Amino acid sequence: MGTDNVIFLEVIEWFDETGNELVHRIPEKGSGEIKYGAQLTVRESQAGVLYYKGKAIDAFGPGRHTLQTWNIPILTKILSIPWAMTSPLRAEIYMTNLKVFPNLKWGTRDPVAFKDSELGLVRLRAHGVFNIQVIQPVLFINSLVGTMGMFTTKEISEYLKRVIISRFNDHLGENLDSLLNLPGQYDELAYGLQKRLQDDFRRLGLGLKQLYITSITPPTEVQKAIDDKSRMSVFDDLDQLVKMKAAMAMEKASESTAEAGAGMGMGLGFMLPAMFSEAFKSQTKTNTAPAGNFIQCPDCGNSIPRESKFCPLCGHQQVVFARCAKCGKNLPPNAKFCPKCGHPADEKPVPKKCPKCSSENMPDASFCNQCGEKLA
Repeated sequence: MGTDNVIFLEVIEWFDETGNELVHRIPEKGSGEIKYGAQLTVRESQAGVLYYKGKAIDAFGPGRHTLQTWNIPILTKILSIPWAMTSPLRAEIYMTNLKVFPNLKWGTRDPVAFKDSELGLVRLRAHGVFNIQVIQPVLFINSLVGTMGMFTTKEISEYLKRVIISRFNDHLGENLDSLLNLPGQYDELAYGLQKRLQDDFRRLGLGLKQLYITSITPPTEVQKAIDDKSRMSVFDDLDQLVKMKAAMAMEKASESTAEAGAGMGMGLGFMLPAMFSEAFKSQTKTNTAPAGNFIQCPDCGNSIPRESKFCPLCGHQQVVFARCAKCGKNLPPNAKFCPKCGHPADEKPVPKKCPKCSSENMPDASFCNQCGEKLA
């Protein structure tokens, strides 16, 4: 890419050969001296961010762009003699991958505490998958990447898994009364958890596209207690017992080679299409995002042109350099206070400490990850 030459202008582009890189810095080692007039080519699934003299100057969308720095070929080298032929006007390009990164796994490394209304305190293990996408390249680089030469899904997934587990514990404690009511609620719990996590991901410049819960597993002794209770509930209800016996009798009769068995099997054959058509009537609603040259404003949710620097409807700045830790408003570069709520821009949220076991949790957590105690 010609980023280390003295005379010629650079032609900068980047291809992700691994499929796992979220951000790649050019040059890869150390800082650069990208010259005035260098050409940057950005693909449809990418965004380029120019850092000049240590600050993010601009973000570039798909297309070919001419970069403007004060590094003039040959002349800059002559003027940089006092600095051992190294120009003090440092410039780097951070290429961000905007594609969706699917099938990232999350799960509880240690069981989380859940207070069941019927079974008492239960230690649960949960697992699932999620998909992420970089939606604010400058904010993502400033928040997580820093000065790293490259940043992959492996390096970010461990942190995101801890965030998901913390929110999962809160969400489960607020929306599930007992594990006995868990069957059939996986989709509902996953959808609610995804909505709950979106603000956490947006503060890092990321979008949570999908999240799925594949399993929620209690200890073996609790599973046996649940099985015993389910058996008792069936036999305590006479109506359910009769229905179960009738179903078993129909199954045995349909396996018979006699005329009665053939008639029963024919009856079941006529019933099956109706049963399947009823099962497939419910369809899940999918969220559709604006396509083509339009994107969604993260503040007001309206469709705006992809190249917009500001939302024409609410004035929200689309290139995000930093966000307020309290209200989430975009902060101008070098801001000392949030222009919306007045919160200090450099103040970080303080972890919430459990009054019972003294373990640290996320700042706005509702339940403790270690003991399940409700936090004030």
